[in-house]
Amino acid sequence: MLYVTLFVCFLASIILTPLVKKAAFFIGAIDNPNNRKVHAKVMARAGGLAIFISFLIGFWILHPESPYTMPILMGSAIIIMTGLLDDIYELSPKVKLAGQIAAALCVVVSGGIQVHFINLPFDGRLELGWFSIPLTVLWILAITNAINLIDGLDGLAAGVSSIVLFTIAAMAFIMGNVLVMAIAGIVLAGTLGFLFYNFHPAKIFMGDTGALFLGFIISVVSLLGFKNVTLFSLVVPVIILGVPISDTIFAIIRRILHKQPLSAPDKSHLHHCLLRLGYSHRTTVLLIYAMSAVFGIAAILFSTSTLWGSLFIIAILTLGIELVVEGVGLVGQNYRPVLNAIRRPNK
Repeated sequence: MLYVTLFVCFLASIILTPLVKKAAFFIGAIDNPNNRKVHAKVMARAGGLAIFISFLIGFWILHPESPYTMPILMGSAIIIMTGLLDDIYELSPKVKLAGQIAAALCVVVSGGIQVHFINLPFDGRLELGWFSIPLTVLWILAITNAINLIDGLDGLAAGVSSIVLFTIAAMAFIMGNVLVMAIAGIVLAGTLGFLFYNFHPAKIFMGDTGALFLGFIISVVSLLGFKNVTLFSLVVPVIILGVPISDTIFAIIRRILHKQPLSAPDKSHLHHCLLRLGYSHRTTVLLIYAMSAVFGIAAILFSTSTLWGSLFIIAILTLGIELVVEGVGLVGQNYRPVLNAIRRPNK
């Protein structure tokens, strides 16, 4: 039944996306080119509606019986409405944040989806107590906006989200978590159907409607799937989401160093840096896909490793992130401490 549902969601997204494109032009959900964007013509956005509707179709077919079902649907509806209004009217950051908080509170307070403790090395455990709610809301907001921030090239956010969702679904299958596997699977199917029109050269953008929804769903299913993992709670989803999380963290560092507001847009995200290095639009997207796949594989290895094996994986990933950051100039062209240290002995 699940495989049939996935195919139906994929097909529904393929059929719905052209209809959503026409609707986007009609309601004014369009993206005009400017000096910060890479497209040169007016594009329809709000394509995430096709992903959301296919998600609803999948939910209706599977009808998963869980206390989390209604809170997830309610939170998804709020986040979709927030994204759609932003795609049409360009909401202020405060209003967008309010919508995201409302969606998060739906699943955290109403649904009881919370991180109650953090597993520590050597069988330790940190109980969060009343910090559980704000920290869980912060996690949802962080991942939601991390996916939104990487939505800068044709097919980038949709492709990275697809890799993340596939990894989550695969790990949920291994762990026997049917609910997480089903939700991740139907969102993955809808996203792949949309990607058929969104890969370079894109015919439609997902807009904040799609980016916020994907980030929200990914944050929620990662909580459902991995909040009780051994060794380090939430380390697995952090690894899975390594690309968007790293890009967001270094964007914050970059803005602090340059004394800019944290909400200030710029053209120094990972995809911008790769484009400046001379890579084509399509090659840049495929390179980031490959990075995301590496993080997905690392997450699976991490979840099955011993403590020392897990620490080794984290060390390798950390070094790899640092080398990429320095190599592409994600913080700045003059920030190259590790690369300079490697080259100095050879001189």
